[in-house]
Amino acid sequence: MLETNVLTLFLAIPSLAALAIFFMPAASKSLIRTLSVTAAAVTFAMAIWLCVNYDQSAAGFQYKVVAAWVPSMGIQFKLGVDGISCAMVLLTSVVYLAGALVSRAVESRAKDFYILLNVLVAGVFGVFVSLDLFFFYFFYELAVVPMYLLIGYWGSTNREYATMKLTLYLTAGAVVALLGLLMVYYSGLTSEPTFDLEAMLAAVNSGHGLSIERQRVIFPLLLVGFATIAPMWPLHTWSPGGHAAAPSAASMMHAGVLMKLGSFAIIRVAMPLLPEGAVTWLPMVAVLCCFNIIYGGLVALNQRDMKFVIGYSSSSHMGYVLLGIAALTQTSLNGAVFLMFAHGVMTALAFSLIGFFYEQTHTRMLGDLGGLMKQIPFVGICFMMMAMASLGLPGFANFASELMVIVGSWERYPVQTILAIFGLVIGATYLLRTVRAAFQGEMNPKWEKLYDAKGFDRAPYLLLLTVLIFFGVCPWPIVDLISTGVAPLVQTLHAAEAGLLGH
Repeated sequence: MLETNVLTLFLAIPSLAALAIFFMPAASKSLIRTLSVTAAAVTFAMAIWLCVNYDQSAAGFQYKVVAAWVPSMGIQFKLGVDGISCAMVLLTSVVYLAGALVSRAVESRAKDFYILLNVLVAGVFGVFVSLDLFFFYFFYELAVVPMYLLIGYWGSTNREYATMKLTLYLTAGAVVALLGLLMVYYSGLTSEPTFDLEAMLAAVNSGHGLSIERQRVIFPLLLVGFATIAPMWPLHTWSPGGHAAAPSAASMMHAGVLMKLGSFAIIRVAMPLLPEGAVTWLPMVAVLCCFNIIYGGLVALNQRDMKFVIGYSSSSHMGYVLLGIAALTQTSLNGAVFLMFAHGVMTALAFSLIGFFYEQTHTRMLGDLGGLMKQIPFVGICFMMMAMASLGLPGFANFASELMVIVGSWERYPVQTILAIFGLVIGATYLLRTVRAAFQGEMNPKWEKLYDAKGFDRAPYLLLLTVLIFFGVCPWPIVDLISTGVAPLVQTLHAAEAGLLGH
């Protein structure tokens, strides 16, 4: 039963939770929260089951669900996962559960908040498991829309500006990506126009892919469209402001999974369908990612708002993901996907912790804080561990994934790799400075009434830390899983590269 319907359940559970909450009275906040946390916990358990039971020896897309939708246009409801998708589904379920637990503090219009949160999660799950490009794009848009409302109503400083900028950037990127997808659809890649990703991949792998000239035109459309949400410099400016304005759970979903949709779409759709186009254009990405890493780190170094520090830090870390993608090696791509996972968990932890004491202090400015470790030691220790993970301390998943990206990228892009290593030094500088300014030194007497996380309130932070440490100490289970999805992609790209050199 579960084997045949598990992917459908990933979509159904948050969707049904949102529908059930819609019919609940707004005053039943406790029941609404319990339902959302239960739905998140169930998806987390299913994600673990999915990753454990995925047949790595067979690889490829598994647990497929296929149902006709609009046969005349080649549209079908088709789901399936490979190793890359499994890792992203696990990431989403972890952040979903932690976000639902953290959101227990939401009081204003809690019913509407949880409806939007569950709809957002359903959209994200849909992107990661869709094998039909029509539904891939549908879920991609579905995941973005709730973020506008979550920030617009429950956000804090400059929320109107942040929501408008986020919406305009992501809508523009989505339109560009849609143009690229339609060009692929009408390109004659398959005998009959279809949105079936598997059929398109089969055509490419059988040697019937698009011409090099056409790929070179279409690939930058998909790259720019999807890289906007990644976010790739100079299309990144919507992201830090969105992080800063969003409520805790929305920041966690935004940084933890929403930003990963762009990189995932490039890996899932653009690179395998247009391998010669990827080989042509990705060297440009290898240059732009250095601006992500260095510029994002330097801007983070000059921030005083803790959310902006983590926001620009996220842009910097996405530069490492893009570098791993651009290097086109098995190790670098494994590292890029693994870093997407590790960074998603780490940023979810960061924004959840900042949200915890912001609800009491109503400030995130480093100059207003200081000495908080004395008053909230549990949160302080968790924040220090998050900072250590972010700066790449061994023992955390971030270290293993960043090391893979650096090692895998060295041979092809040594200059960019050196800059990436320098970016780690910048990251250590602003993260250690943030920890010292907020949690060390003398405490302002006005913070003497702060209360620390106790009992069940510690659950989301312990969950996220456990995941970071487990995959930092034992990275091979998830790396082996990811590798099953990366290996065929690398073969396709290397064949395309050899073909271009032959010309």
